[in-house]
Amino acid sequence: MKPVRVGICGLGTVGGGTFNVLTRNADDIARRAGRPIIIEQVAFRSLNPECDTTGIRTTSDVFEVASNPDIDVLVELIGGYDVARELVLTAIAHGKHVVTANKALIAVHGNEIFRAAHEKGVIVAFEAAVAGGIPVIKSLREGLGANRIEWVAGIINGTGNYILTHMRDEGRAFEDVLAEAQALGYAEADPTFDVEGIDAAHKLTILASIAYGVPLQFNKAYTEGISRITAEDVEQADNLGYVIKHLGISKRTEVGLELRVHPTLIPKQRLLASVHGVKNAIAIMGDAVGPTLYYGAGAGAEPTASAVVADLLDVARDISTDHHYRVPYLAFCGIGDDVNQLPIMPMEDIITAYYLRLLAVDRPGVLARVATILSEQGISIEALIQKEATEGELVPIILLTHRTREKQMNEAIRMIESLADIAGPVTRIRVESLDEQE
Repeated sequence: MKPVRVGICGLGTVGGGTFNVLTRNADDIARRAGRPIIIEQVAFRSLNPECDTTGIRTTSDVFEVASNPDIDVLVELIGGYDVARELVLTAIAHGKHVVTANKALIAVHGNEIFRAAHEKGVIVAFEAAVAGGIPVIKSLREGLGANRIEWVAGIINGTGNYILTHMRDEGRAFEDVLAEAQALGYAEADPTFDVEGIDAAHKLTILASIAYGVPLQFNKAYTEGISRITAEDVEQADNLGYVIKHLGISKRTEVGLELRVHPTLIPKQRLLASVHGVKNAIAIMGDAVGPTLYYGAGAGAEPTASAVVADLLDVARDISTDHHYRVPYLAFCGIGDDVNQLPIMPMEDIITAYYLRLLAVDRPGVLARVATILSEQGISIEALIQKEATEGELVPIILLTHRTREKQMNEAIRMIESLADIAGPVTRIRVESLDEQE
């Protein structure tokens, strides 16, 4: 069969990995695809020394690849929002299929990109955009296609998981472990996207759209980072039988969809609690299959390249198929107004349990006043830890509550922080049991 000719834009970590996997495993890939997949052109700003581009057309202009009539599939691995969006839309306008690992691009501009691709009848594939080499997109979109998805919960940023793992195992402070992660290359010089949950929110937005058949709505995702988590919080969570993980959580409820990223206490016996270091894991609950878990390398050159090349295999198999008969981009048929319009719930309407840590002056009646405030907001206490204080010290008080609405908890925290005997802000971490996993 006629070869599929590929243009790779970006020859950095993932681009270099993709180039090398395609060339190293060319024979096996051709046998799986039923036709050769050939690298026709590569665009890069600086040559990756690990890639031998001898005999392959190269350029520094990614748009040259997008308009090259000899190319069937553009592989976008440059990252970012604006240039990547223009590049992908240009490639689609020229009738090219697109494979991308760019979660930010899909989460923010995916609705526009999929609409343009639908009109041109081309494929846009993005398995590598979520959880690196873990085939969670295909599993959710196709393997679980018989199911009504109830919830998705995942550790979908390796940097944050690395930091929380070492804080727990070694009792170290957030800033100390972050500096180590940066030195090892696990965190960027500016780690904001990772530690503040933006990267995870991009990925969760994509997973939720596929799970429930709703438009991509990154701007409605609640995002909270881990930079305020202390070694004390990690220790106290452990004492209470929990592990702190930075989770992306999406749930289907009677009134809409939850879409939130934040630090979360989960019981030690849950599967997600055992995911350590830079690994990713996503738990998905379907009404027919029950709980499933997807675990593996969420980043890295060749793990992510594995997903990129898997998408290229799918494109090679489907390239001659009428686009009406291909698997829909986001699992459900329909574009724009045809998709499910379930609303995204505001965070103040979310119901969870809570861990609270506060510092109080060691005086009689302080705890009673805190308990009264919680009771007035309809919040009941499940567990309480109060440490002994030496003279002149503030007393750490740890509370674990039953499930309540975020709006009531926000008001309770505001009132507690206004008490004269409470020092500093109250630390609040949400608690999820994820009982259905067992």
